[in-house]
Amino acid sequence: MAIIIDENTNVIVQGATGNQGKFHMKQMLAYGTKVVGGTSPGKGGQEVEGVKIYDTVFAAMEENRVDASCIFIPAPFAKDAAFEAIEAGVKVVVVITEHIPVHDEMDIINYARKKGAMVIGPNTFGIVSSGKCKMGIPPNQFFIPGHVGVVARSGTLTYEIVGNLTANGMGQSTVVGLGGDRAVGLSFIDVLEKFEKDPETKAVVMVGEIGGNQEEEAAAFIKKMSKPVIGYIAGKSAPPGKRMGHAGAIIERGKGTFEGKVKALKEAGASVATLTFEVPALIKERLAL
Repeated sequence: MAIIIDENTNVIVQGATGNQGKFHMKQMLAYGTKVVGGTSPGKGGQEVEGVKIYDTVFAAMEENRVDASCIFIPAPFAKDAAFEAIEAGVKVVVVITEHIPVHDEMDIINYARKKGAMVIGPNTFGIVSSGKCKMGIPPNQFFIPGHVGVVARSGTLTYEIVGNLTANGMGQSTVVGLGGDRAVGLSFIDVLEKFEKDPETKAVVMVGEIGGNQEEEAAAFIKKMSKPVIGYIAGKSAPPGKRMGHAGAIIERGKGTFEGKVKALKEAGASVATLTFEVPALIKERLAL
């Protein structure tokens, strides 16, 4: 099993004829993702990498069952693209685009909730159910099937940690990128709940970063989990008072600090890695492998 997406998920790519959409759709296909169509207004009827292009999501859904959409649309038009997918009835919408205005992000998330759809992102690397389906931009070679679930706010850190897991023979069930912006569709708790219920997932890696209070909120849920959680928090060396990286990585009024997050996770029973390469050893220790 896996969470959110699997080998039966039919995917469309919005923005499939642009440079980023075209490149990453090719990588998704190479990974085995069932990409059943792409969209690009005015280019309906063309093909990219053997995938039929449609003018709209509605047109794609007239000829295909579509379970999920991956959006590679420039920020000024990303809200319209997400609304189009949600209105058409797509239930999982992965918004890769960064620099979307925060009010647009809030509108996307609120509209998805009204329609019963799930938004991953914006400003996310995407989601991978290893060996089954990949939506987004992660490098294919690091993701192999296994029993470790990963949920993260950071992309490149996730690739490094997953690469270390794979090098140690530890495959992944599903790897979820929450997104680095202030307004995103899923929280750590949303994904931890799914991993807790997933029989394939035996342990969870949670990759957080300074700023916000998501990790502290997640710690309260981790106390109730039956599965071991290994945390890693980025930003230990960030200069105090300086805004770093993701829009969500902002420390406000003393909250969201590295020390506070590590303390909350440890008090909840999670193991916390100081360096990324320590994660596999901590998993082995917690699972008594």
